[in-house]
Amino acid sequence: MQTTEHSFGDVIVKPSPVHGLGVFAARDFKAGEVIFDTSELRLVTDEHPMCDGEEEWHCDWLADGRQILLPEPARYINHSCDPTAWKQYRNVVRRCATAFRNICAGDEITHDYRIDGYGDVVWECNCRSERCRKIVHSDFFQLPLELQIEYLPYLSELYKRVFREKLGRLGQQMVVAQAPRRPTIAIFRSSIASSRSS
Repeated sequence: MQTTEHSFGDVIVKPSPVHGLGVFAARDFKAGEVIFDTSELRLVTDEHPMCDGEEEWHCDWLADGRQILLPEPARYINHSCDPTAWKQYRNVVRRCATAFRNICAGDEITHDYRIDGYGDVVWECNCRSERCRKIVHSDFFQLPLELQIEYLPYLSELYKRVFREKLGRLGQQMVVAQAPRRPTIAIFRSSIASSRSS
């Protein structure tokens, strides 16, 4: 395991108890605050493949199947079933990490990889949080209904367009279950309406 630390402004990359290297807060962040903004994402294509030293785990996959190479420090953000942040896409080549809740200096910055997730990848989780599901499936729609509802406001606009039909069925499930999270249902209906008009 690497033992060196690398500073990237308000965050530090160093060894993580979750997996390999992780991203840690170098200062306090408030809920909703942008932790860092990444504007150097690169689409990986046949014409622009990955170079020597670049790995698949340095990448993210958009809902429409496009593969993007993440620069440092974004490529080192680990998964957690109780994440401290989420990835917020401004457009295809610009992404920021935004705090879910107040984060103290020294806390690890984590994402739940299942937000905007699809496909059929399964892995063993080592996040050690109280909400840890131990075995994680990459597909957002494999999450328990209550977690799908919780994460609904954080799905990207692209994801909502690509998976509009599945999200429509999720909306029906929410109504049947009479979920108490009325503000989330309102956000859901608003987001689906906006994706249909785009």
